[in-house]
Amino acid sequence: MKDKYSATWISYSSMSDYLKCPRAYFLKNLYRDPKTNHKVTLITPSLTLGQTVHDVIETVSLFPVEKRLDKPLTDVFEEKWKTISGKKGGFRDAEEEEQYKKRGQSMILRVMNNPGPVLRKAVKLRDSLSWYWLSEDDNLILCGKIDWLEYLEADDSIRIIDFKTGKFDEDPDSLQLPIYYLLCANVQKRAITGVQYWYLDKDDAPIDMALPRYDESEKQLLEIGKRISLARKLDRFVCNQKDGCQACRPMERIIQGKAEFVGVNDYKQDVYIL
Repeated sequence: MKDKYSATWISYSSMSDYLKCPRAYFLKNLYRDPKTNHKVTLITPSLTLGQTVHDVIETVSLFPVEKRLDKPLTDVFEEKWKTISGKKGGFRDAEEEEQYKKRGQSMILRVMNNPGPVLRKAVKLRDSLSWYWLSEDDNLILCGKIDWLEYLEADDSIRIIDFKTGKFDEDPDSLQLPIYYLLCANVQKRAITGVQYWYLDKDDAPIDMALPRYDESEKQLLEIGKRISLARKLDRFVCNQKDGCQACRPMERIIQGKAEFVGVNDYKQDVYIL
């Protein structure tokens, strides 16, 4: 029996980090501050916005369909925003914070006015972080947190929905849907008959995307996972640019003592802002 604690865990964010820059992967996923033994992370306004909007929507999934909008989601948003206001959310000043807050309020209002799947049956997975053995031979575990699984009663299937809070469309070659597709296929038994993105900044309803192909997705993710596993064994995480790149340079500033510490988050990471 394989030991999950000795395995290499790979996710959408960690694989994206590695593909952008191996050094960035190391700093975001492996490095620990020698003084605190905590991992370190940078918080930015866009990250704060995305996390808060996702948290608000996730709260409604815990209630029966008929009770999901009993409490205005705008009220829930206000409560959650108070916990990340100011430097804790990566905001440089009150004006910048207000801009991002208004964007978040607009997204939440869009969901309230066009609830769509939010007011339809959903499937809740047992664990908030889904995972399975992508390859026991290679000691690789694939993991991730899926935003929403809509239950399609007509054929007892599910539709994967991912909420987007950024201003730009997801890259067509993104690993996100292949990862979610494989996770869903391996942690629950219903067929997956649809995948969608919901761009909350501009669209009143989710948009259908092409259903990933299982074999192709598995092959692609396994290849990346093996590269990451080898880099960890060799302890080799080098940026391919002499003076660092956009992915690793901001994290390097933490190591150099050029970032401001603002607290410890729920994952016991030391949080910094630039």
